[in-house]
Amino acid sequence: MRVVILEDAAAVSNRAADIFCHTLRKRPDCVLGLATGGTPLKTYQELARRYQNGEVSFSDATSFNLDEYVGLPAGHPQSYRQFMHEHLFSCTDFDASRCHLPDGSGNDLKGASEQYESAILAAGGIDLQLLGIGSDGHIAFNEPGSSLASRTRVKALTQQTRQDNARFFQSIDEVPRLSITVGIGTILDAKHILLLATGEKKASAVRAFVEGPVTSMLPASALQMHRHVTVLVDEAAAAWLSRADYYRQVEEVQSELEGS
Repeated sequence: MRVVILEDAAAVSNRAADIFCHTLRKRPDCVLGLATGGTPLKTYQELARRYQNGEVSFSDATSFNLDEYVGLPAGHPQSYRQFMHEHLFSCTDFDASRCHLPDGSGNDLKGASEQYESAILAAGGIDLQLLGIGSDGHIAFNEPGSSLASRTRVKALTQQTRQDNARFFQSIDEVPRLSITVGIGTILDAKHILLLATGEKKASAVRAFVEGPVTSMLPASALQMHRHVTVLVDEAAAAWLSRADYYRQVEEVQSELEGS
């Protein structure tokens, strides 16, 4: 796990965009795993800016989002499909036919989950998977207690997650109680995982998943078992890391090696 401590949220977003662009230039037809929420928003804005400046293209890429609420009507402003359209897809040259999100609007949620998992496999798997992290250590909508081998499925959202997401709705009563989410096992199949965390509210979760034990009660800790994980954090999110100085030293050496 490569832990990179950066000055602020803007620096995290810029470095994340660098990694996306490197992946796209190396393989224009790559498969991208995308996330929603406040943390990746500035990264998407930076990617849109770079596209508009002619620095990167998404025209041959395929994308799969991590999750979607169950029960929101089509076009609902807080659906993750709408979020992605507004903040990335409509601002770049993504091919809409290659942009995939779980379908939480139908009656056969189990079938929709299985089809989504199959579609990821048929595309060749995820080349670069973007993640955020919840204050309780969840990734995607894999809440504490989720199986570390789990696959795409329906999950009930905890009260903490609903409270965290209530800021996007009129009230917590409007926040759905269910979601379709890719599983932890699905995430671990990605070739490269990129996790972003910013702000002091994420400091406890960052320390727990980077330096604590691997446990289903902290889903993000499963990333310790992956061979290629990059964690980008700002100073506030890194505040509780006991080995922060070591991570900075390692990154300095790694940067020198990559620049040589």
